[in-house]
Amino acid sequence: MEDNQSNMNQDKNEEKVDQAESIMVNTISETMDLYGVTPSVGRLYGTMYFKHQPITLDQMKQELGMSKPSMSTSVRKLQDINIVQKVWQKGSRRDSFIAEKNFFNYFSQFFGMKWEREVGMFLTSIHSSQKQLKQVIDDSETPEQVRQRAELDYQQLDEAKIYYHWLERLTQLTKSGEIFNYIPIEDVDRRD
Repeated sequence: MEDNQSNMNQDKNEEKVDQAESIMVNTISETMDLYGVTPSVGRLYGTMYFKHQPITLDQMKQELGMSKPSMSTSVRKLQDINIVQKVWQKGSRRDSFIAEKNFFNYFSQFFGMKWEREVGMFLTSIHSSQKQLKQVIDDSETPEQVRQRAELDYQQLDEAKIYYHWLERLTQLTKSGEIFNYIPIEDVDRRD
C-alpha cells in the first residue's frame, strides 16, 4: 500500500514538473516569436533548455513530433544565433546538441547578432541614399523645391546615423559582454 502511495506521489510530482516546464517552453516560444524566431524553433529551444544532458536529433524528433529534416533546420537556426551548440559525446556517433542555459549569454548572442545586422543594413543604405541626395543638392539644375526636399532628407538621415552609431556601440558592448559592466548582473533583484 505504501509503495502504491509513493508511486502516486511520484507520478503527481513528475506531472507538476512536466507542467511547469511546459509553461516555460510555451513562454520561451512566444517571446522568441516576438523577435522573429518561429514558434516551432522557439519550442525546440525551450525544450532543449530543460534537457540537462545533450540531446540527439532523434530524441528531439521523438519529444516534439517534428520531422527530422524540420528538426535539423531548426537546430541549424538555433546554432546560427549561437544559442545551441553541437557537443561531442564519448561512445556516440550521432550529433548531440545542448542549449545555452545562461540567458545573459543568450541575450548577448541573440540581440548582438540582430542589432549588428540592422546597423549594417541601415548604415549601408544611409550612405547610399545620402550619396544620391548629395548629387541632387549639388546639381545646379535641380529645382529649388526638389533641392529643399533632398536637403531635408539628407539632414534626417544624418540624425538617423546618430542612432545607428549609438546602436553599433551598444551592439559591441552587448556582444563583448561589456554591457554588464554598466548594468551588473549582481545588481539584478531575484525577487518576483
